[in-house]
Amino acid sequence: MKSHASGLRRSRLRQFFRVALRFWTGESRLRAWGLTLAVLLFVAAQLGAAVGVNSWNRLFFDALEKRDLDKIWAVVGWLPLIVAASAASLSCLVISRMLLQMRWREWLTHRLAGWWIADQRYYRMQFVAREQSAPEYRIAEDVRLAIEPLVEFAIGLLSAFVTAVTFAAILWQVAGAARFTLGGTEIVIPSYMALAAIVYAVVASLAAYFAGRPLVPRIAAKNEAEAQFRAEMTRLRENAESIALIKGDADERDSVGENYGRVVAAWLKVIRQQGVIAIVLNTNGALFPIVPLLLIAPKYLSGEITLGAVMQVVAAFSAVQAALIWFVDNFVRLAEWFASVRRVDELAEALEALDVGTIMEGETRIELGKSEDDSIHIADLSIAHLNGRIVIADASIVISAGEKVLIAGESGSGKSTLIRAIAGLWPWGAGSIKLPPGKRIAFVPQKPYLPIGTLRDVLLYPEAESRVDDEAVRGALKRCGLASLGERLDEEERWDQTLSGGERQRVAFARLLIQKPDIIIMDEATSALDEASQDSLLGLIESELSYATIISVGHRPGLEDFHERKITFEKREAGAHLTSKRLTRSLWRLLLRREAANDRSAA
Repeated sequence: MKSHASGLRRSRLRQFFRVALRFWTGESRLRAWGLTLAVLLFVAAQLGAAVGVNSWNRLFFDALEKRDLDKIWAVVGWLPLIVAASAASLSCLVISRMLLQMRWREWLTHRLAGWWIADQRYYRMQFVAREQSAPEYRIAEDVRLAIEPLVEFAIGLLSAFVTAVTFAAILWQVAGAARFTLGGTEIVIPSYMALAAIVYAVVASLAAYFAGRPLVPRIAAKNEAEAQFRAEMTRLRENAESIALIKGDADERDSVGENYGRVVAAWLKVIRQQGVIAIVLNTNGALFPIVPLLLIAPKYLSGEITLGAVMQVVAAFSAVQAALIWFVDNFVRLAEWFASVRRVDELAEALEALDVGTIMEGETRIELGKSEDDSIHIADLSIAHLNGRIVIADASIVISAGEKVLIAGESGSGKSTLIRAIAGLWPWGAGSIKLPPGKRIAFVPQKPYLPIGTLRDVLLYPEAESRVDDEAVRGALKRCGLASLGERLDEEERWDQTLSGGERQRVAFARLLIQKPDIIIMDEATSALDEASQDSLLGLIESELSYATIISVGHRPGLEDFHERKITFEKREAGAHLTSKRLTRSLWRLLLRREAANDRSAA
């Protein structure tokens, strides 16, 4: 089991780096390498400043030991230059490091977000990868937590290696060898301070590793629990009205409490493990300044080295030891970083699986193509659920240009799934759907999407940059029963929260009047309206967009009077069967609509 887990861990890291390191090989490579070289330059400058401070310590304490005032002042005179160089190099290192973090995160965020949004993967993922909770959080937050610490780790590791080598050389040169007699034999240990620093670091690192190894999965579980809790709170906010109307407060409170209980349980496991790690780290912190003094004290007491050399050796030992126990100091952050890396790679894996799954369907996938005329051709169409159950079986339909078709049937028979297939959102099945090329298609769902922005942006969405005369926009609002909104075109609001369900559906119809699509596909588009309002809006579409092909899913009374043909879904075990019949229109309703149209023209 452990070997499997470690193999999975190596795979996660490898796959993450396979994607993330393309920052240095793709179109962004010039920026990436430029920032990397800047970071390396300032790391070297910072190390040079540290060596300068170490040498200054020896000169200062030697002069202090000899009570040589002139030499003390001469040494102190170098201090402002050394401090300025150290501060400048550190500041430049911070700036270049943060720029590298920002640009790398920007690149990876654009890649993952673009991958997730393109080809409606954000929609299909909810069906094929339901375990991937809150992908938006993984993109917004886990990418940051995977990239920013990684840059710091890379700089820290590089600095630790170069620092260890540089200051080990200083220890070798200044501290020399340790000599002592054991059983009449003189034993010489060359560069004993450097060796002691290495042994000490290895022991401390191993202790931290074994103490902290269980922390990685526990932090991953904690992050997953936090994401689930945020998703639960978001769901509560988005469905606030429905929950309030049915007085579901108590159930929701229990649900939120249960979800947060999982967060608390996950956190307690992390806290317990960090307590174990804290024992190791605090023990190391207590011994850290004492060990080099104990090791170098005999040489100072025997007169072999000066006080300045003692201070230089202690500082060099501390630098070597700090570099070598970098892993100890960063173990908790490494665990947190890996947990975020795993969540980012899980998202990338889900996106890859989604693409591979679609490709592997091969001939069994629903084929989307272009028709040779202005009609919509659906041939031998079978639509399946992800569990393999057939929803619609062997359907063949031709919808002529300008035809108005009503789709009806009992709940669960596949009406909305057919709409998704026509939109290209549901590739699971067989057969073909061919749409006329060059035609503008508008989909009007039961809950129209209203983006954040001005009311004008909402009405022109998804072509917010297009230019439409304000009078045309206000006229469309007025004809759709939203005249009061005509003076608020430039107001920015959360229109999806400001407007009622019926008003949102009226906005969707105003969009149709403004954008004038060739094909309109509606799914319960008038469900929030009363019958009179439904008749009024559908009458508008009939009179102003008479050329448009219309496919409507609905069961409301009166819908048949606005359509020429009705396709009924008959639910069966082997998949819904479709029957088609021509509709006759009510003369009384036609007269009422004509009268209403005259009234709108007069207004």
